[in-house]
Amino acid sequence: MKKTVACTALFALAFGAGTVSAVQQLTVEEQMGRHVYMDKGLSLNRTQSCQTCHHRTAGFADPTNSRDPYNTMVSLGDDGISKGGRNAPTSAYCGFSPTLYKVDGEYFGGMFWDGRKTGAVLGDPLAEQAQGPPLNPVEMNLASAGDAVIRVSESNYANLFIKYFGADFFAVLGDDDTDDGYLDTKVDKAYANIARMVATYERSPEITAFSSKFDTGILTAQETRGQGLFKTNCSSCHTDTVVGSEPAPLFTNYGYVNVGVPVNTRLLDVPGTVYDGYDLGLGPVVGDTAQNGKFKVPTLRNITMTAPYSHNGYFTTLKEMISFMNDRGGLVPEVDQNVTSATGDMGLSGQDIDDIYAFLNTLTDRFR
Repeated sequence: MKKTVACTALFALAFGAGTVSAVQQLTVEEQMGRHVYMDKGLSLNRTQSCQTCHHRTAGFADPTNSRDPYNTMVSLGDDGISKGGRNAPTSAYCGFSPTLYKVDGEYFGGMFWDGRKTGAVLGDPLAEQAQGPPLNPVEMNLASAGDAVIRVSESNYANLFIKYFGADFFAVLGDDDTDDGYLDTKVDKAYANIARMVATYERSPEITAFSSKFDTGILTAQETRGQGLFKTNCSSCHTDTVVGSEPAPLFTNYGYVNVGVPVNTRLLDVPGTVYDGYDLGLGPVVGDTAQNGKFKVPTLRNITMTAPYSHNGYFTTLKEMISFMNDRGGLVPEVDQNVTSATGDMGLSGQDIDDIYAFLNTLTDRFR
């Protein structure tokens, strides 16, 4: 059911009159998801929303991290103390990642750095991902799916959910909530539908814009050289052709790889973090030691905005990350199992790295 409209007065109140015209372009589902995405009420102390750590000013990654990537590699939790063990990736362009699957011993799809939201429960990895942060104790820290549904029921946009899903959408709050991740209670189903709306918004043109110079402009000579170098050296993982339902390349094959990222010793010293310097990534998720140390190949869209880089935020600039992919420089991997031979000895010159960087800069969206 796709409807376009409305609730102009409500959106004007919530977001300010200056943004109404943009919001009106969204479907009702996208509008509901936008409200949830921006609602700090879905954290225990009402201090943060999805947008806090996935903001357009940082390419839909964490703006606090991007402002000071050397000292701030991971996001602060709702309690003002806790910090996760992984760098917040962009929430843009994630909606094209398929349900986790395996081909010839390699895994593709899923969501989060380690693929733990596979899509097996909701049939949509992005919707499953959206369920995670509100209930994560080091992130938004709500106790249960029921608590999240209650917070939405108390919001100034609750009537949108009632109008769309029916008058009994929030009546489910009297049900027993086992909160085991499966759709065995009405509360779980309501929380799943809220998450599906967030995923719908994340797929909308406000976040997944395809408005970069790569999409809409003519590349300079340097950018074109960089594109050629990228195709030769990087595209086996960061695929530069359309995959699946993408309308344009996202520069990821949705796979997992261990490129030999070192331990981030700076992160070890961060108070409140759960990082222990030995992150096995995909391996424990799928129960396969051949996947230890492997992390999701990220999209490169908006990559110049999303510092720091790698799962543990070891690299403070994109050029540092590119240089490491070219030559590991003797750095010891955090996990020395399953390290790929496709990177670390690429033979690129300093000019080549500059040219590749120039090309990657063309993948930055021009936000309204």
